[in-house]
Amino acid sequence: MTLLVLGLLLFLGAHSVSIVAPAWRDGMVARLGEKPWKGLYSLVALAGFVLLVLGHAAARASPVVLWVPPAAMRHLALLLMLPVFPLLFATYLPGRISRAAKHPMLVATKAWALAHLLANGMLADVVLFGGLLAWAVADRISLKRRPARPLPGAPPSNANDWIAVGLGLALYVGFVAALHERLFGVSPLP
Repeated sequence: MTLLVLGLLLFLGAHSVSIVAPAWRDGMVARLGEKPWKGLYSLVALAGFVLLVLGHAAARASPVVLWVPPAAMRHLALLLMLPVFPLLFATYLPGRISRAAKHPMLVATKAWALAHLLANGMLADVVLFGGLLAWAVADRISLKRRPARPLPGAPPSNANDWIAVGLGLALYVGFVAALHERLFGVSPLP
């Protein structure tokens, strides 16, 4: 569990600099330059991600069960996951979806984390998915108080919505059919 918590702290810590210290972040970018800052940020986030993946896998080897979710929660999780991949694509393919969601990646993160909290009852799951859900909520609240930074991506277009939905649903089907089980050792199907 220690690796999971350390990984979560590093990963979310890197992603929280703009939330808790935007002036410090801007000062570091001015001092180091945009590319070196992004490189340092990426290294810390990647190290955190690797640690949280390894930590979650280790915690699953000796699980602490908090509750056993009813089978219906897995069905609900599948339903909540349906918009997640299209929203992720909409983040970088701006169109009506990204305008309506305002921050599609954060909406996707919240839906993903909530779906996984509903379908899993182990302590490691609550720490991982609960931590990411809390972070996404905090980040969304903080975005109301700070200027938005432009994201790289395609030029805005209504065609982007079709592309985001098509690619997102294809990836969703791939995850449900095989990828989730191959990558994480657990089938999302009840």
